[in-house]
Amino acid sequence: MHTPDEHPQDIRERTGVRQVRTLDRVVIRFAGDSGDGMQLTGDRFTAESASFGNDISTLPNFPAEIRAPQGTLPGVSSFQLHFANFDIVTPGDRPDVLVAMNPAALKANVADLARGGLIVVDTADFTRRNLARVNYESNPLEDGSLEDYQVVALDLTGLTMGAVAEFGLGRRDSSRAKNMFALGLLSWLYSRPEEGTLRFLSQKFADKPAIRDANMAAFKAGVAYGETTETFAVRYEVAPAPMPKGEYRQISGNLATAYGLMVGAEKAGLTLFLGTYPITPASDILHELSRRKAHGVLTFQAEDEISAVGAALGASFAGALGVTSTSGPGMALKAETIGLGVMTELPLVVVDVQRAGPSTGMPTKTEQADLLQVMYGRNGESPVAVLAAQSPSDCFDTAVEAVRIAVTYRTPVVMLSDGYLGNGAEPWRIPDLASIPEIDPGFATEPNSTDHNGDPIFLPYLRDPETGARPWAIPGTKGLEHRIGGIEKSAGTGNVSYVPGNHEAMVKARQAKIDNIPVADVVVDDPSGEAKLLVVGWGSSYGPITAAVRRVRAAGRKVAQVHVRSINPLPANLGEVLRGYDKVLVPEMNLGQFTMILRARYLVDAECWSRVRGLPISLSELADDLVTRIDRLEGDASSDTADNLDTPDQEDAQ
Repeated sequence: MHTPDEHPQDIRERTGVRQVRTLDRVVIRFAGDSGDGMQLTGDRFTAESASFGNDISTLPNFPAEIRAPQGTLPGVSSFQLHFANFDIVTPGDRPDVLVAMNPAALKANVADLARGGLIVVDTADFTRRNLARVNYESNPLEDGSLEDYQVVALDLTGLTMGAVAEFGLGRRDSSRAKNMFALGLLSWLYSRPEEGTLRFLSQKFADKPAIRDANMAAFKAGVAYGETTETFAVRYEVAPAPMPKGEYRQISGNLATAYGLMVGAEKAGLTLFLGTYPITPASDILHELSRRKAHGVLTFQAEDEISAVGAALGASFAGALGVTSTSGPGMALKAETIGLGVMTELPLVVVDVQRAGPSTGMPTKTEQADLLQVMYGRNGESPVAVLAAQSPSDCFDTAVEAVRIAVTYRTPVVMLSDGYLGNGAEPWRIPDLASIPEIDPGFATEPNSTDHNGDPIFLPYLRDPETGARPWAIPGTKGLEHRIGGIEKSAGTGNVSYVPGNHEAMVKARQAKIDNIPVADVVVDDPSGEAKLLVVGWGSSYGPITAAVRRVRAAGRKVAQVHVRSINPLPANLGEVLRGYDKVLVPEMNLGQFTMILRARYLVDAECWSRVRGLPISLSELADDLVTRIDRLEGDASSDTADNLDTPDQEDAQ
């Protein structure tokens, strides 16, 4: 056992392990039945890697079924972790190591494993019946089909049960600790700290002493097995990554979103009210905020999506910060009330953690296919601001910005995340909260005009000349009584109006308010200044695009990259940037939604690079295609992509 501060050299000297190989990065995938604790195992390995100082990126992959039949392909749950000694931006395409707890986990994941990769497999469930259940005609551990890999076949279940026998647990509870045995073994193999996991187990199962002690014993037994067995001739270590000085923690996108909403509300001096309905993959935002009553956060779990957004908009009407969180199906149900928010011009933050559709689709899989819905999926001319986070940690900054825009411009703001970002994790440098600017809600406190007699009156739709926002008057404020509702308003007075000219003026005023929101110019990443191909990304495509661009440049090609964070309004310089390149390629996890917006807005021949698989974009596929396109533009049609990208199937250091 060693502490997080113990140096790898000290570990080697103490354990007697002399053959230690230093690696720059490793991708590990833990896979098993949905009851095997793979998410917990992966999360603990991630936490220890983060505490050790590695850069990390994760990809949890859940079954869509609540409880699929045990040992079947639909029931496989996996957790992929990429940890490195340099800055990384994706969880990796192909794992170097696969930990498979049963035949189904092996079959569902082995095709993704890099050639020569390590497979650690639990042999306990490799019975004839279980093999047949996943259509294995013979045992892959015996028939030579895995000869391209390093296979370590262990009876993890049996070893675990032996390690925990003294605690008197039944067979079921004893075998369930096998994930901790596997975690201990992999922690030893990759020189991970151990103390944090032991402390976690001690706290997690504090009220169940036998379960606590069994899991801790299984973990220690896994470490001991690695130290004493001759199965592994080599042990590995990945040094900490150089990072800017500061305090860091591991954070998921959903947790970062919750924190960003809290900080935004605090900076605005407003009570945060979350009106929501549980839906995968956004529910963790509700879970986190419901724990924050001590910080003045109010959460309301409504009976449905419509009630949830209605309550959030009502909270904003009452002077709080109304927030609702959802995914694609919920966005469809919330559309009418979001339109009401546009008409009443009240602050409202809508967090859409996108998932694969249509309809119920694949609830636990990721996608970027809600863009057109959030932009245009309401009746009438109904503009809202739209922001898209680019990474799990960026969800914090995006949520703060969403609050700032909603409060300042009195408008609904949609913040787009997705399942990949919401569930994924990476290191987050904890910000200095004092450095985040305050947000002035600018509540109306007195009349803002006079009537024809010169008496003071309140005009609820008298617009701020700078922002175009109307006054925000808390109900009950003396002298500020006004009408509100979904019917068209008369400019200034807010009275009901069916006058054609007034309607057109109000439609244009609401659009102008969104169009005039200040947005930073996009920054073009084009080191040579000679690239002919520009790759444009939005949302979670940032990681795969960035990694692919790094690889392509390492292969000697010139390529430019731009990432768009504000979808509505778009950055003012984006059109000029797009027109400055011979070819524009837009990778996205849909059939071309952002591409369509760019083509319509700027009349450029942008081309979509589409992947709609429920998984993040493959950086390797994208990099291969970029090289082909660049060589075609440069007139070198004879290039061999495989030779040009003679690099491991992971992203490259920069």
